[in-house]
Amino acid sequence: MTPYIELQNLTVTEKNGGIYAYRDTGGDGRPLLLLQHFRGNLDNWDPALIDSLSADRRVITFNNEGVASSTGVTPRTMSEMARGALTFIDVLGLDDIDILGYSIGSFIAQEILLMRPNLVHRAVLASAAPQGAQGMFGWAADVIGAVGAPDTSPQQYLDVFFAKTDPSRLAGQAALGRIYGPHKNPDEPTHRR
Repeated sequence: MTPYIELQNLTVTEKNGGIYAYRDTGGDGRPLLLLQHFRGNLDNWDPALIDSLSADRRVITFNNEGVASSTGVTPRTMSEMARGALTFIDVLGLDDIDILGYSIGSFIAQEILLMRPNLVHRAVLASAAPQGAQGMFGWAADVIGAVGAPDTSPQQYLDVFFAKTDPSRLAGQAALGRIYGPHKNPDEPTHRR
């Protein structure tokens, strides 16, 4: 098994010419598609998580349209992002997948489940929320201040995605060492456009 930080950055082109960047562990069985957090790219997945998940299955991470090394314009709604993800899934010829959505990726996962429920065998929604109701718009100021900026620092990432407890902070520091550590084939930053 090739460690996640050593995987090649692959691309696939959809029928209208859009290019999606992705990494594929190439394992056997039902593929697990990972949907990333806001402003996340291929390098923002914890390599230890991907390596663990791919020990006995195929895991695919990707940049949705307009994100980092994928071409196009970043969609403005969750439904548009889900359609972009479905285009990527279709171009790869996948028809039976599991999905793991993290943060904004969990919102996209929910849209995929509504649009194409027969595509997904199992879904994991991490750091998820429902669509919301009247008066529930946007993110908390500290969240948007950290991940809404063109570059999220490791400290801001830690503050947003890990609880303010000693065990969580220690786990977060270890994850940051892997996420922000060296990658053999680094991805483009999300702010390149």
